[in-house]
Amino acid sequence: MGMALTVPRYSVSDLEHFPNDGNRYELLDGNLLVTPAPTFAHQAIALRIAMAFAELQANGHMQVVAPGAVVFPPGTHLEPDVLVIPPVASLDVSWQDIHEHWLAVDVLSPSSRVYDREFKRDAYFALGIREVWLVDIPDKAVEVCHARGSGTIMRDVVVWQAADRTASLRIDLSTLFAGVN
Repeated sequence: MGMALTVPRYSVSDLEHFPNDGNRYELLDGNLLVTPAPTFAHQAIALRIAMAFAELQANGHMQVVAPGAVVFPPGTHLEPDVLVIPPVASLDVSWQDIHEHWLAVDVLSPSSRVYDREFKRDAYFALGIREVWLVDIPDKAVEVCHARGSGTIMRDVVVWQAADRTASLRIDLSTLFAGVN
């Protein structure tokens, strides 16, 4: 007779004790996921997306961070590559005190693509995030999701509109993926 495998469960406060080693440590319902440091292309694409939101942020329509954190204690701490939230009054706010999230963007990596697509996307919606983009660099496409399950694959342009309808953004994907072979 085999023995049952005990899988450790973690809390958001446990993350403080993990090493600062370049890996990304995330929790989903207390389950730990560790992914290696992102590639140059991954970071460059995430930065291009964040920069596309710069003018909207400068005009006070929203706040963008890259990466961001979506924290719901005790057991969920997810880190999208880009996170768009409503404007916040103070930069001293903690991640867990941010309760409205407009857009989470994950750039898919070979080490995270199944997790991002099959688990993290749906978790974002369960946590109240309004829209999720899954960016596929080799395919030069963005999957735009408004609910759990598969979204719409965009290959030319992706359009985003703020939840309060005060601002919108259009990103040309040929510009986003410029330099990607």
